[in-house]
Amino acid sequence: MEVENHTGASQFILLGLSEDPQVQPILFGLFLCMYLVTVLGNLLIVLVISSESHLHTPMYFFLSNLSFVGICFTSTIVPKMLVNIQAHSKDISYMECLTQVYFFMLFAGLDDFLLIAMAYDHFVAICHPLNYIAIMNHQHYSLLVLMSWLIIVWASLIHILLMKPLTFRIGTEIPHFFCELAQVLKVASSDTLVNNIILLVATALLCVFPVTGILFSYSQIISSLMKMSSSASRYKAFSTCGSHLCVVSLFYGTALGVYLSSAVTHSSWASMIASVMYTVVTPMLNPFIYSLRNKDVKGALGRLLSRTASSLSWTTYLRTK
Repeated sequence: MEVENHTGASQFILLGLSEDPQVQPILFGLFLCMYLVTVLGNLLIVLVISSESHLHTPMYFFLSNLSFVGICFTSTIVPKMLVNIQAHSKDISYMECLTQVYFFMLFAGLDDFLLIAMAYDHFVAICHPLNYIAIMNHQHYSLLVLMSWLIIVWASLIHILLMKPLTFRIGTEIPHFFCELAQVLKVASSDTLVNNIILLVATALLCVFPVTGILFSYSQIISSLMKMSSSASRYKAFSTCGSHLCVVSLFYGTALGVYLSSAVTHSSWASMIASVMYTVVTPMLNPFIYSLRNKDVKGALGRLLSRTASSLSWTTYLRTK
């Protein structure tokens, strides 16, 4: 990125959620709490799945990756926001902004791919149960995640390379609380036609296709469920998809809210609120959704906490001796 008529340190100005000084402590406390809950909750999911051998299945492999991505996704945005609130600053350097754009797109894209991979796993398990072990073997589901990483790493890098020739005026203000690609392109003083076309194509490929794949998977799942004679079997099969459906609805529903609020109302405030939902709230709720609705995860979590408590008690006992 080039900066017009600028000789000092290159910076953007993030306007944030509010400019009211009295609201800043409330925002700091609220987002710090949500960030800590997000990191601890998703970290617990990763630890539980790693420590329990009976959870080493494709579904839980995807879930542990989703939890890891959730931590990284939120960590791309919230820490910088908290630092700025605490320092009473709205500045972000161009290099920090580029980095934030890249990792935001990387982890948002990975969320997309992991959600469709989980939908595919449910589809195979319910619609082709006899072939499930052969189709969803360790090599296959590991390759799915690896290919997702490779595709998103390069797709995100393309956007960053296309941003390098753009020019920005000194003290450019971004009406957001983080550097979102669409918002950064809006404040550029040079032509962004190519960038917007690539962004539109990437959105179609990385959002529309995954959503279509998820909808197709669940249409086949519902069709298979309707053919089941036992209502108990039908309920058990559908209950395994409930958590995934909740997360899909939260993620894509709020992401759609960002798009509609930007395209229809042109309200930066509405867009920011919707962005908070899918960048902070959704990753925070994921561990609760999957643990509260899943007996295996709840049981494994209880055993992990019990082992941790026992270890702490034993350590305390030894120290007192």
